[in-house]
Amino acid sequence: MKKLERIEKFEPQVQIESPGRINLIGEHTDYNEGFAMPTAIDKKLRLEFRRNDSDTCRIYSETFKIGFEFKLREELERGTDWENYILGVVDQIQKAGKSIGGFDCSIHSNLPVGAGISSSAALECGIASGLNELFSLGLNSLEIVKLSQQAENDFVGSNCGIMDQYSSVFSKQDHLILLDCRTLDVEFIPANFKNCKLLLLNTNVAHNLADSEYNSRRADCEKAVLRIQKDYPKVNALRDVDIDTLVQYKDRFSKTIYQRCLYVLEENQRVLQAANSLRKGNLQEFGSFMYQSHEGLQNKYEVSCKELDFLVDYSRDKDFIYGSRMMGGGFGGCTLNLIEEDKIDNYVEEVSSAYRDKFNIKLDAFSVLPDAGTQIIINDYRL
Repeated sequence: MKKLERIEKFEPQVQIESPGRINLIGEHTDYNEGFAMPTAIDKKLRLEFRRNDSDTCRIYSETFKIGFEFKLREELERGTDWENYILGVVDQIQKAGKSIGGFDCSIHSNLPVGAGISSSAALECGIASGLNELFSLGLNSLEIVKLSQQAENDFVGSNCGIMDQYSSVFSKQDHLILLDCRTLDVEFIPANFKNCKLLLLNTNVAHNLADSEYNSRRADCEKAVLRIQKDYPKVNALRDVDIDTLVQYKDRFSKTIYQRCLYVLEENQRVLQAANSLRKGNLQEFGSFMYQSHEGLQNKYEVSCKELDFLVDYSRDKDFIYGSRMMGGGFGGCTLNLIEEDKIDNYVEEVSSAYRDKFNIKLDAFSVLPDAGTQIIINDYRL
């Protein structure tokens, strides 16, 4: 693998739009086979592909003016950053017995990096979808989702669940997904936010702990499951444990592991309750579950940070903000806020000033809309 300084302009044979995602509630539940409520958003990667009739693959980000190339006949060596998400997908395609040739790929992005809106899953699913179309691999959408998740688990080394990739591919415009992460059963709930919009506030704090701490949280949950299995053999994940059962282990687990597990069980309940609030059109009630979710992430799962907590706390006395919570793996990224639309501009100005005064960091703000999942574009038609 070597750096690529530029890539020549080319006429694409396949174009892909691959969206980022938000998760309204249900954080760190997917790898515990629980429930979540994600959706793709109207911030996307656009990837353009062509075959180049060689064994060389060239990938270049037009947005960040960086790229790399590698040869298919050589062993794939790990890179240091974003290239691993691409290499991991190629690795999984080859392990699945699918054959690809050399290709050129140009990537354009309006996804904020490090904001917790899963630019990695967008990249993985976009590459997998593009190569599937370019080389007629015959993968269906669910196979693309699972392959992309496996790439992140095995090649990147992040033991993520399936939520990010699933929502990046399967989302439906103007809807939220109530996702059962065990069965992959879904309910598409209309995103009827009335006079409100979804506002993301990006802390611009680096995820310097996110990968290692994310994996350690998953390991804590799996350790608890293994202990509970000795008494309850049918337990395969925290999804199978209720709070009454967990309480039996309060004195047998460390306080840390007990709190981790308690958060997951409570969060699963909140997702289902929040879905019911949306069906009823009760946005205030829905927002209260967002705040409860953040408190659990902050105090029990311990994946928040002082910048995220500041932004959530700052919103609490604003009657035009119904809910706020950190979003994503943690230790940085965005807060997600359900806010009355006509108050957004003034609030962004106010909270940005307060955030800068507190941390001397510029706050980035952008509103998002629930949007469709991965789109294949051929001759300007979306398939």
